[in-house]
Amino acid sequence: MLNNNVIEMTNITKSFYIGKPNQLNILKNININIKKGEFVSIVGESGSGKSTLMNIIGALDRQTSGQYILDGIDIRTISDKDLSIIRNRKIGFVFQSSNLIPRTNSIQNVELPMLYADVDKRTRRNRAKELLQLVGIDDRMFHLPNELSGGQKQRVAIARALANDPEIILADEPTGALDSNTGRLVMNLFHKIHENQGKTIVLITHNKELSNETQRIIQIKDGQIVEEKINTSNNVHVLN
Repeated sequence: MLNNNVIEMTNITKSFYIGKPNQLNILKNININIKKGEFVSIVGESGSGKSTLMNIIGALDRQTSGQYILDGIDIRTISDKDLSIIRNRKIGFVFQSSNLIPRTNSIQNVELPMLYADVDKRTRRNRAKELLQLVGIDDRMFHLPNELSGGQKQRVAIARALANDPEIILADEPTGALDSNTGRLVMNLFHKIHENQGKTIVLITHNKELSNETQRIIQIKDGQIVEEKINTSNNVHVLN
């Protein structure tokens, strides 16, 4: 039987101060499978462990124990250099703060992951233009981040996340710093990307309303998964 999982986590734990009296067990036996093309949310309050889990999913950190298979690759078995390449090629990150380079305009920010991937200049520029058009901000391609609104910055960040055509988009509280109307536009953009490009999207959020827009909801509390359910409400908002 064909395994269609792009993310497979088995008994993932993450601890700090290991073996000491003040050892902290942040994640406890996390088991998650996410299929290619799924839109999944991981929802939890501050301190639930969802940010630590996000860092492991995004290969920004490694688990203390357990197995993490990312698109067929066992994360424990590869070097830090190879892990960096995987992050660049397989995962697109969108954070609460857009994390754009301040002195670099929109199109150059979008080009940056392709620069690290050794994509030639002409291809980088053409791809960046296409992506800025996709997110509806091509009229701001030569503006610096401080010349953009919060929503515009986040759309540039989404374009940048798509630069190397990654398998997975990992979005950490992507609407957390935005007003409700602007946040709605950003979520609509994620839905559009999911439906039109078939990307696997993992949304990390404390917002249950946003999680209810995803196909599957994984709730985490005190470092453990306390509930996992398929969303049957079909509560999806997409702008034409």
